[in-house]
Amino acid sequence: MFTRLKRVVAGSLRYKLLLLVLFPILVVLPTVVGLTIYWSLNYTYSQLYAKVRTDLSVADDVFARLQRDYLTQLEGFAKSYSFQTALELGDKRGMAEQVAVVLNTTHFDFLRVFGLDGDLAQAQLKDPFHARTPSPLLDNAYRFAKPGVGVQLFHNEDIEAIDPELAKRIVLPLVDTPRADPTSRTQENRGLVIRTVYPVRDSTGQLAAILDGGVLLNNNFNLVDDIRDLVYGPGSVPEEGWGTVTVFLDDVRVSTNVPLRRGQRALGTRVSSEVRDHVLGDGQVWVDRAFVVNDWYISAYKPIEDVYGDRIGMLYAGFLESPYTNAYTRAISVLLAVILLTALFAGWLAIRGAKSVFNPIEAMARVVQATRRGEDMRIGQVPSQDEIGQLAQQFDDMLDQIQEHNRRMELAADELEQRVKERTNELTMKNVRLQKTINMLREARQQLAIAGKLAALGELTAGVAHEINNPTAVILGNMDILLRELGDDAGSVKTESDLIIEQVYRIRSIVDRLLRYARPSEFAGYVETLDVHEVVEDTLTLVKHETQKRGAVIEKAFKADRNVRFNRQELQQVLVNLLLNALQAIPNGGRIEISTSNSDTGIDITVCDYGIGIPLEELGRVFDPFYTKREGGTGLGLSVSYGLVRRYGGKLTVQSEEVKWTRFTVHILARPVFEEGIENPDYSIKTA
Repeated sequence: MFTRLKRVVAGSLRYKLLLLVLFPILVVLPTVVGLTIYWSLNYTYSQLYAKVRTDLSVADDVFARLQRDYLTQLEGFAKSYSFQTALELGDKRGMAEQVAVVLNTTHFDFLRVFGLDGDLAQAQLKDPFHARTPSPLLDNAYRFAKPGVGVQLFHNEDIEAIDPELAKRIVLPLVDTPRADPTSRTQENRGLVIRTVYPVRDSTGQLAAILDGGVLLNNNFNLVDDIRDLVYGPGSVPEEGWGTVTVFLDDVRVSTNVPLRRGQRALGTRVSSEVRDHVLGDGQVWVDRAFVVNDWYISAYKPIEDVYGDRIGMLYAGFLESPYTNAYTRAISVLLAVILLTALFAGWLAIRGAKSVFNPIEAMARVVQATRRGEDMRIGQVPSQDEIGQLAQQFDDMLDQIQEHNRRMELAADELEQRVKERTNELTMKNVRLQKTINMLREARQQLAIAGKLAALGELTAGVAHEINNPTAVILGNMDILLRELGDDAGSVKTESDLIIEQVYRIRSIVDRLLRYARPSEFAGYVETLDVHEVVEDTLTLVKHETQKRGAVIEKAFKADRNVRFNRQELQQVLVNLLLNALQAIPNGGRIEISTSNSDTGIDITVCDYGIGIPLEELGRVFDPFYTKREGGTGLGLSVSYGLVRRYGGKLTVQSEEVKWTRFTVHILARPVFEEGIENPDYSIKTA
């Protein structure tokens, strides 16, 4: 298929020009569009990843700042006059009341006061002397009087010891989440706490007590919502999208604003195994697309380390991917639509422009081919006035100049020939006469050969007719005598006698046809003015059965526009002979062309078959009487046809190329020559 297409393109200027014109549209433009889409998609996602990386950095800074704010709040409480006064007086109840005020006015979930003797003043006043949860923050406060803040993991019993009501907040049922690691746990009963420790000094500068406060992150939405509002403020994400922040305990969302469904946060859902391994396992920051609960987000994760330096959770910031992909898809769709419309319009313009180029060139090619065939043809006026249009006009001018030059050369040659004739006089005349003599001898030889064959056939036919007519006359005479002698008894042999008389008349009819062939001029038919196209159509009807039998296709091309003088039946006889011969020459399903055209003195009827052809050595014998190559043929069809056409002064010629085609041309004069009183011209034979 590709080889055939390549041959078609290579052999046609039209397809070459169209290929050159449409190549940028069909190949280069899609490639550029594809590269543009690929580059823009990569660039878009790189920008989204850069944004979410920045969002995570900001969220991490806000998370650290909030921890410092908690420490600052604890420092302000420790340095307050009322607390310092209660501490110096040892007023545990007063300190507990002040702790309760802090718990009610800040985000602290618990706040304890440890004395150096181990006593505890606690806001809820339920367990004032409970042992403290171990922490490096407390150790630094006791040993070095250094304040500290950090994230720490509290087990359920630790929170239970601090506040049983607070312990209920840490329990989260685990929700089955796609892409998460399989687990047998059904709930999360650990707490993630921002723990703040501040050493309190008395008026002498000695360490007097330690404040131990904490903010439980489980089910605590204030922190993640504050971070989200700072990171994803108005205009930072598309209207149909949203930004989200999550705090993970291990791989479980304990504080988040990622929606599970409408009006419900995705608490208890778990992160995908891929993210968990990368962040908690390898301690790396994750920035990529991630499947968050039930949708794709542009996500960033980083590990959260506790006060011991262990990775106990993750901080997440991200936003919904679909608004960006939808906007990108819409933009790409609009871009592709614009490019497609532009390409179609450009292709339409290119094809129209290419037509203005190759139409004149094709016209020039047709003129060149016609000129090569000897036809006088011109390009004419072309619509375009560019270089191609000018070239076409100049090409016509060149042909006119060549024609004029040839005419002048012919005139000059005629003049030169005349001068040569005049100067050479007798020598030239002798050469001309000699040439004419040679031509006449050649023509006479050909005419004598045909005439001799026809004369021999005529003599033979006349002799046979004479010899046959005499016995038939005797038979008829004797039959008359016999029937008269029999009288009434002749009825018993009437069938036999009628059959004898019928066959005798049949013999005389055959003899009459032989005489017509031997002396065609004596039996010329009735001449009438004929429309050759009508005669051809009637003839095709006569051979319709044979045509259908062989499945032949007959193509007609009627161009003649004049009538001729001929006998209708004899012209039909000639055409029937030619068509039957053509049908015999082609294979089943073959093709025959029959055409008419005007000539200088009449019209030409051409019958061309695309069959076995006639060998060159046999071409000169096709009109000989009794010559045939077809089994069962008489060899008289073409000879009779030749005689019929020649009777009216016409010519029957043949051309053939073996194994390809054979063409018979019937040239009919507008007026039969026997009406004008001139000799019948002989037929001529042409070879392809």
